[in-house]
Amino acid sequence: MYHKFQISGEVIKALGLKTKILITVFVFSCLLILSVMLLSFSNNFNNQLLDPSINDEFETTGDKLIGGLLTADFDEGSCMSRYHKTYWYRKPSPYKPSEYLVSKLRSYEKLHKRCGPGTKAYKKATKNLGHDNKNYANESVGECRYVVWIADYGLGNRMLTLASVFLYALLTDRIILIDNRKDLGDLLCEPFPGTSWLLPLDFPLMKYTYRYNKEYSRCYGTMSEKRAINSTSIPPHLYLHILHDSRDSDKMFFCQKDQDLINKVPWLIVRANVYFVPSLWFNPTFQTELTKLFPQKETVFHHLARYLFHPTNQVWSIVTRYYHDHLSKAEERLGIQIRVFRDQGGYYQNVMDQIVSCTQREKLLPELPTQEEAKVNITNIPKRKAVLVTSLSPEYSKKLKNMFSKRSNLTGEIMKVYQPSGERYQQTDSKVHDQKALAEMYLLSLTDNIVTSARSTFGYVAYSLGGLKPWLLYMPNDRTIPDPPCVRSTSMEPCFLTPPSHGCEAEWGTDSGKIVPFVRHCEDIYGLKVYDEL
Repeated sequence: MYHKFQISGEVIKALGLKTKILITVFVFSCLLILSVMLLSFSNNFNNQLLDPSINDEFETTGDKLIGGLLTADFDEGSCMSRYHKTYWYRKPSPYKPSEYLVSKLRSYEKLHKRCGPGTKAYKKATKNLGHDNKNYANESVGECRYVVWIADYGLGNRMLTLASVFLYALLTDRIILIDNRKDLGDLLCEPFPGTSWLLPLDFPLMKYTYRYNKEYSRCYGTMSEKRAINSTSIPPHLYLHILHDSRDSDKMFFCQKDQDLINKVPWLIVRANVYFVPSLWFNPTFQTELTKLFPQKETVFHHLARYLFHPTNQVWSIVTRYYHDHLSKAEERLGIQIRVFRDQGGYYQNVMDQIVSCTQREKLLPELPTQEEAKVNITNIPKRKAVLVTSLSPEYSKKLKNMFSKRSNLTGEIMKVYQPSGERYQQTDSKVHDQKALAEMYLLSLTDNIVTSARSTFGYVAYSLGGLKPWLLYMPNDRTIPDPPCVRSTSMEPCFLTPPSHGCEAEWGTDSGKIVPFVRHCEDIYGLKVYDEL
């Protein structure tokens, strides 16, 4: 074969000096390019072998559409977190979306495309907002009715309420449009193909946002109390006040008799900072539909979050870099999310002691040996364990690092403690801060086990997104450690922190946690949570 590539001596002699140089450079360049390609292939192959999460992807066929939960109608490069890239980092969820949910989402996407911003239907609907007609009862508003979500409070609250409002939109055949004045578009990719969920900045009612409170004349709770709304007096828009200070009259918006009126209103404006999904199950009509959508009742946020929330490429690059640098080589990953609800925030020794007590009691972290135990040689092959700590205070992770770096532990595990950031205080509406927060929620969702602080919406998002049943740290009442320090939740659903005091048809004084068997009080606070019926 060699003679085919050999150039005869006569030909070489006949060539000029410049030509000889060009041939030499060409041959050398080819060899150099070939060497680089071989080296790159070798490195990629070795990286795949070293990273078990990526290796698993090559051994198994990943379901990049999550059982049909996602549509294939997006360009993958525009949002790297949406499709199979996620499966390089997270184990496949054991919770599969129902066929009915998949079908409902596809129908919703078509409706949003017909009614979303820029369409004739949207322009007509917003034009009608300029007319203060108080009676829409006898007018046809077409198939396009809307619910507008106003961005409020911290990122965890926003994601929980956004999922809640979207579910309400699914149940009532409304179009969800989101307030983007606080840069949510810089955090999350568009979830609906061929259209946008971002509310145009020139939307007529946004200039009134400072007035949206319980005293607002079109607040549903206020109108309901004053009996100012009925079947013959339907306003062009209503404001729903679903915040921590909501009255029961505000919280009853989801009930059937209230929905009969609200359904006729073309535009709903919602301010919320709580996960109000549990209360939707009190409406018999909603409950029938919800059971078909979510046969496994505790999967509501898990499925909706994986459908709606896909970090932008900028945020996803933070997640992937940190995961590869610190978490990918571990055989087990533990997430610990710490939120201190005190004015000063910061580090508290009793909180630290509670974390250690919980994680060691539940065998999530190994105990440290006594002097005699330390003399015993551990013959087991050590397991590599990564502990991911998220907190505004960096002291908690530093204390854990010191614990495991100074001496070996009883199990012989190699413990590595990491904390991506520690910014001391919450910086709501800061783009960079929110990007870091979103990245940390996703990193926590990629762990195998998770411990979170009671009442923390940040923690709720992380564990439910990851399909994890968390260990919840009880709220400390003083400077002592609660006994027991934590409890394992039997549901991965978030908690509705300030629920209604009773159900739709229940009498005053009836405990809302006893209306239906699968909506009960949360383990960490006297709120409401959805559980699977056991």
